[in-house]
Amino acid sequence: MVRLLGISGSLRAGSYNTKLVHEAARLFAPDEFVLADIRLPLYDADLEAQGMPEEVTRLCDQIRAAHAIVISTPEYNKNPPGVLKNALDWISRVHPVALTGKPVAVVAAAAGYAGGQRSMAGLYLMLIPFKVRLVNAVEVTVGNASDRFDADGRLTDELLARNLGKQMEALRAVI
Repeated sequence: MVRLLGISGSLRAGSYNTKLVHEAARLFAPDEFVLADIRLPLYDADLEAQGMPEEVTRLCDQIRAAHAIVISTPEYNKNPPGVLKNALDWISRVHPVALTGKPVAVVAAAAGYAGGQRSMAGLYLMLIPFKVRLVNAVEVTVGNASDRFDADGRLTDELLARNLGKQMEALRAVI
């Protein structure tokens, strides 16, 4: 039984990154797919001292249960969004760290032409301390994202869909 966890760095209803995570999951074809909820309190050591928030524990449990993870990041001011960084900060505080050694594929969708390339690079740096098994067989960045999905959330660009499929095949191959 193969479990895939999806993490979207965008909380917006109708998010292109959430659509991209769902499309990646469809192409990966896991036995079980879970979309993580990263609506977490802002990291605060005083809050942590009161006990780990339930939402953080749930996220770490989902990471531990997953065989592989796909993260989709938007690009906010040339970087990954704060909500994604905040989630990683919380994850790093639960020991043993759930992300360590996990196969992870990173994809991006953004309004701009480059499709989140800079935010992907920033996210790669954020993942280094976790010692994940980063899968980057094909870089998947969906530029002009508002024009790239149909009404069902499927990618309309054949090359992007093919590349996402290759990335998901590579992710599946490492588990």
